[in-house]
Amino acid sequence: MSEDIKIESSWKNKLQDEFQKEYFKELITFVREEYKTKVIYPAGKDIFKAFDECPFDQVRVVIIGQDPYHGAGQAHGLCFSVNDGVSQPPSLKNIFKEIESDLGKPAPRSGNLERWAKQGVLLLNATLTVQANAAGSHQKKGWETFTDAVIQKVSDEKEHVVFVLWGAYAQKKGQIIDTKKHCVLQSAHPSPFSAYNGFLGNKHFSKTNAYLKSVGKKEIEW
Repeated sequence: MSEDIKIESSWKNKLQDEFQKEYFKELITFVREEYKTKVIYPAGKDIFKAFDECPFDQVRVVIIGQDPYHGAGQAHGLCFSVNDGVSQPPSLKNIFKEIESDLGKPAPRSGNLERWAKQGVLLLNATLTVQANAAGSHQKKGWETFTDAVIQKVSDEKEHVVFVLWGAYAQKKGQIIDTKKHCVLQSAHPSPFSAYNGFLGNKHFSKTNAYLKSVGKKEIEW
């Protein structure tokens, strides 16, 4: 089974046991059937893009999202990110607004966050697939168990990683993180419904870099 999973080799090695579990086999059977019969995002080749762009040994920051975007052309396997040329969703606009006020950097024209992933930011959605125009349609099928295992693995086997938890969902998912050896930053979600309740002004980008610097790691070029 795991031979079929196309994921970056260091992650394949770390998650080998997970791929053998019954829940994961059922999940993959479900997902494959969905791709055959419905419009599902992201494209099949991008399901594990967050891992492909950010090998295990390079992870310095983990940002936890919930579901992929479910509109055409938006999701491409990295949480909060959209492809070049796709208009920025409201949450992403607020993320860039916070970077602008926190770091004084002008908001980029493209919402593609691959440049973060390549610097060691794991942009991890809790659920890795979704049916077109049906938010949450692939929740509770097994993806959450898988992504919990990913978080656990990073928490257990690495040190001094910054975990960025925006909103109640991510914070609940982050309860398994070992706070004695990692930095956990929490605030409201960047969605327009909650951004003004503590996301804007959270200074998470400068705080992340200050922590990385304090432990002798390279800062992220946000």
